[in-house]
Amino acid sequence: MNVIISNKYQALLASLDIDIIKSINGEFSVDELIAQFSNFYFNKMIIDITAIKNYQDIKTMQNLSVNFDMSKVILLLDDSEVVNSPMYISQLISMGIYNFTNDINVIRYLIDNPNSYKDVANFHNINGYKRPALNENAVDTTRGKISQKVIGIKNVTDHAGATTLTYLMKIHLDKVYKVKAVEIDANDFEYFNDSSLDSISSMNFSDYIASNSNCDVILVDLNNSDVTNYCNDIIYLIEPGRIQLNKLIRKDNMIFEELKGKKIVLNRSILSEKDVSEFEKESGSKVFYNLPYLDDKLDNQPIINAFLSALGFSRIDPNGSGIFSIFK
Repeated sequence: MNVIISNKYQALLASLDIDIIKSINGEFSVDELIAQFSNFYFNKMIIDITAIKNYQDIKTMQNLSVNFDMSKVILLLDDSEVVNSPMYISQLISMGIYNFTNDINVIRYLIDNPNSYKDVANFHNINGYKRPALNENAVDTTRGKISQKVIGIKNVTDHAGATTLTYLMKIHLDKVYKVKAVEIDANDFEYFNDSSLDSISSMNFSDYIASNSNCDVILVDLNNSDVTNYCNDIIYLIEPGRIQLNKLIRKDNMIFEELKGKKIVLNRSILSEKDVSEFEKESGSKVFYNLPYLDDKLDNQPIINAFLSALGFSRIDPNGSGIFSIFK
């Protein structure tokens, strides 16, 4: 059984399909965590780094490493410049902290396949020379991608709005990240009259990823393509109208079984919180987010900012102003 300590990324960590014995949310000093967990048995402790008070001070992390078995701790990093700097990462490794990521999907991998020093040695600066920050080289300690996020957006019900949502995510993320948005095997982006949007064949997708390795985020309108193995995360869009849901069930009556553990987003939704709970109960699924109809002419919508924050983009202000002042 596992422990989750969350703060900014509470919603993201709640989407993990793992056994949990205890979960706490908020900001805690290392001493408070010691008092709660020093004699507490657990398999792995997943810590949202923003839940640790003063986490950007490396001495705080040293105190954590001295008082916990770090082979049982997995750190979910934010994407602040300090935490992703070569010096900070190298100092974590020097303390024996090898299991860290800012990709929620990597956490599942690390639970069963913890890193050894060999897995993170390429990030360890022992000679004083400058290594590129994780955000600069987009290299994962486990699978090749830690900082670059490739996010697929896929319609589950017909015309659920993947193209428009991809566009809206892009123009909101553009304010604080280097972003590319691409549609696969389609040409619907042309109707947005935005030359920064790309349309390519699925056969060219691997080359596209390679040629944009300097980007923080690549958003992919998947359509019917088979490139999901390139994605760090996939958003499955369902328009929860009666006709669309009935069509979906008749087409595939096992669809919600297939979507278990995946990131379901209700889009173009008029459902209330109570309605969403009933939808979850009836479908046997878990809804990650409930998005209403959105105006694609607006480039600063609080609901999109909140959605992006829930996805783990920490530079986005979930309260809707768009950007945390530190990044302006």
